[in-house]
Amino acid sequence: MRKSLFLQQSGQALISILFITIIGMTIISSAAFLVYGNIQSVSITEQGSYAYYVAESGVEEGLLRLVRNPYYSGTPIGQPFIVGLGSAVIEVDTASGLITSTGTYNNTTRKIQAQTVYNNGIRTITSWKEVW
Repeated sequence: MRKSLFLQQSGQALISILFITIIGMTIISSAAFLVYGNIQSVSITEQGSYAYYVAESGVEEGLLRLVRNPYYSGTPIGQPFIVGLGSAVIEVDTASGLITSTGTYNNTTRKIQAQTVYNNGIRTITSWKEVW
């Protein structure tokens, strides 16, 4: 009688191990997908921040060039201002004093505008904002 009881319970260990393995793999897979999603999200956020700083650099470059040359109209078409691994396209409207810089990094784009006023030989920034 004892031998038949032992034979009936021998398969339960295998089923238990398989069940625990399946549960463990499910938990690990779920955690891996969550971590991957967070990494992607942080990467996109970081690229957006870098593109923003590239656009800011473009506005500063536009201001500097506008102070040196009051007729500066921005970067030539097809020749963006290179900032590190990114690039900025600078547009200057000399009549209104509006400087627009579009910063690009890894297909992520941010745009910043600065409004300036020119009075008595002094250029003053009146507004600095990100535009969509």
